[in-house]
Amino acid sequence: MTSAYTVPGQMMTQPLIISDLLEYAAMHHGSHGIVSRRLEGDIHQYTYRDALARSKQLANALISLGVQPGDRVATLAWNGYRHFECYYGISGIGAICHTVNPRLYSEQIEYIIQHAEDCYVFLDACFAPLLETIADKLTSVKGFILMIDEDKMPPTTLPNAQNYETLLAANSSEYIWPRLDHDSAACLCYTSGTTGNPKGVLYSQGSTVLHAYASRNPDALCVGADSVVMPVVPMYHVCAWGMPYIAPMSGATLVLPGEGMDGPDLYELINYAKVDLMLGVPTIWLRLVDYLKANKLSIPSVKTVGVGGSASPRSLVETLDKDFGIYLLPIWGMTETSPLATLGAPTKAMQSMTDDERYRLQTTAGKPMFGFEMEIFNDDDEPQPHDGKSRGYLRVRGPWVLSSYYKVDKADSFFIDANGKSWFDTGDIAVIDANSYLQIVDRAKDVVKSGGEWISSIDLENAAVGHPCVKEACVIGVRHKKWDERPLLFLIKTDDGDVSKEEIYTFLEQHVAKWWLPDDILFVDELPHTATGKLQKRTLRDEYIDYLIKD
Repeated sequence: MTSAYTVPGQMMTQPLIISDLLEYAAMHHGSHGIVSRRLEGDIHQYTYRDALARSKQLANALISLGVQPGDRVATLAWNGYRHFECYYGISGIGAICHTVNPRLYSEQIEYIIQHAEDCYVFLDACFAPLLETIADKLTSVKGFILMIDEDKMPPTTLPNAQNYETLLAANSSEYIWPRLDHDSAACLCYTSGTTGNPKGVLYSQGSTVLHAYASRNPDALCVGADSVVMPVVPMYHVCAWGMPYIAPMSGATLVLPGEGMDGPDLYELINYAKVDLMLGVPTIWLRLVDYLKANKLSIPSVKTVGVGGSASPRSLVETLDKDFGIYLLPIWGMTETSPLATLGAPTKAMQSMTDDERYRLQTTAGKPMFGFEMEIFNDDDEPQPHDGKSRGYLRVRGPWVLSSYYKVDKADSFFIDANGKSWFDTGDIAVIDANSYLQIVDRAKDVVKSGGEWISSIDLENAAVGHPCVKEACVIGVRHKKWDERPLLFLIKTDDGDVSKEEIYTFLEQHVAKWWLPDDILFVDELPHTATGKLQKRTLRDEYIDYLIKD
């Protein structure tokens, strides 16, 4: 079928490219900038004008090292101003900034760097010992650049190791960014690899800018020039949820906590910079809340805490609201969606709701941003109604959703519907209500299938965490002779928690259906997590799969 004839518009065509974000910030919000906690121990501040000049020095340095457009350049670093410069200097010349997660196993780090064929690695000096053990296996890497003050450069066995500051000082801050195509690759992130090897997701210049546009809007993160934003989510994890791009686009002050992500360090930096918006996973905020309460402290500048990575327990929503006057902003997304996709921004309608009604919305995944489409499908690939009850496999599409994995030809995760639309299958089971609020019921591989019915491990975990003596909860499905699968609940008590199994059962009976109650509850000292902080349920399943059917 041929398309109807259309009259072309008469507007200028200008590619959306990442370097323009920092140029804009330096020109129009040049006195604003970046506050960083350095690994050297101090707090560093500079303006967007400074950041632009140093990013251009880095661009010239990369060219002097022989880095070409399309080359992959790895970073292995915490949230800091030098890492920010890498984001812009690398992608600005047309190379690809590949952020590597240092919390992965060394074998996975080796695999990722080899798979990406990185030509250089920029790293915080504290990660040099991690790479020294595998350096001889990184055959594509030509050299390692340690990001630390010159006088604090540590001895290292890394081949062709250089100092970042020495490298920058040898290069000019005069540089004209090339006008790259908006579809050219800019950033590379790998999934955490909960099953099999990590998979690469390659973002484009244009998709990154569009994601920043959508994410800064009032119905999303609501970031403006007066905002002071702190991503506690690491810059090696899905580009810190896009905040290193969103903040310069908005002229907002960007606060980077380095490796200081515990209660005392965060509290100091929040008050120092007067942070009003923070982003991170629930465990970060649970630890911060514990620290604040234990020391009778407050953080009055903070208005919003964006929470993603896993579902927010109601107890956290309620504590932030009632004890600190902070709105918990629910966020959902994946590495494959750049990552922000849905958010639960506050609305006027919420002001007239009861606490229960408002908290219920804040424990959903929110509503989709403009440009992002989502749908739920049954086992026969038929769309399901958005009635708040019907469950289905969540599939998504949009201009910042991947179309294929990096160097992977298989298309198992992609689906063409009856209308010819292409969708990415998230692997989640979800519900969508009439107002477009998304509720992630479970990962498809984690839902407990008991007697033909589904039990949400997420809902059961959040119910358990609501008990004041429970610090963390994990639910897995294990084999059962009659019901196929039944839930098994693992709990970590709070430091001063003293609670019995019977008391937990009594508490859960008030919050979940009786047939959802776990067949057993095990108290443990720790739970396995992935490199991005998510519960590693596969490890527990491997060990406990036959727990209920042992003779």
